[in-house]
Amino acid sequence: MADLLAGAYLAKGTIGNVGTPGAPIATFSLVVVPSQHTVTGTVVITQAVSGPDSHIVVQVKGRIYSTGLGQYTQVVSLQGQYVHSVPPPAIGSFLADFNAHLAIDNAWNGKGGFSYWTHTVENVPVKSVNVLKEQAV
Repeated sequence: MADLLAGAYLAKGTIGNVGTPGAPIATFSLVVVPSQHTVTGTVVITQAVSGPDSHIVVQVKGRIYSTGLGQYTQVVSLQGQYVHSVPPPAIGSFLADFNAHLAIDNAWNGKGGFSYWTHTVENVPVKSVNVLKEQAV
């Protein structure tokens, strides 16, 4: 089992225009296993507006691959679903999709985008907050 997780590390950061008033920001905390090309974790979408889309928590899974091209050395895709509640006067909830795509360097900085429910955010910065790469135990 230890061999399957060899090289696993934690990646934390943001996708979006941090500092821009009202801009949706996706904050990620992901466990990355490059040898298996897998990424799993949590994304929290926040927006400085009231309503059902102002704070969303999504459990995600995805894939990571090396590109071997230019400054963006890796590409990442993330997918997940979350419960979206319909605001009054309507009543109800349903599962809404979340998707993200990142073109990043080895430090998890680059460009990307994400979509959720009826929102799409494209060509925004991806900024690493903390990437902890550990050696196999």
